[in-house]
Amino acid sequence: MLLHAHTPSASYFQEGKMATAVPPPSRKEILSLFRSFLRSTRTFSDYNIREYTKRRAIDAFHHNKTLSNPSSVSAAFSDGKYQLHVAKRQALVYSIYSPTVKSIMDINY
Repeated sequence: MLLHAHTPSASYFQEGKMATAVPPPSRKEILSLFRSFLRSTRTFSDYNIREYTKRRAIDAFHHNKTLSNPSSVSAAFSDGKYQLHVAKRQALVYSIYSPTVKSIMDINY
């Protein structure tokens, strides 16, 4: 296996240390991440973006539901946390530059 010098794994093996395995996230942590995703989608002011991010979050969690390998679950969980930060950052940007006119889907009669 070829390791690049800038990866954290390479430094562990160069120093003679073993990398410690991180336990996979619990069901409670995964559901908490999912709920955080759904809460973050509500912060988008634009209907289309709000529904798109909600749909993508649900699809991603359904897709990763069948993961059984602990390292795959941990990788998907860490990627999910990163994507949550991206979604929160994008919600902030969209709130700054949101259109002044509401979408027809947001108008309550």
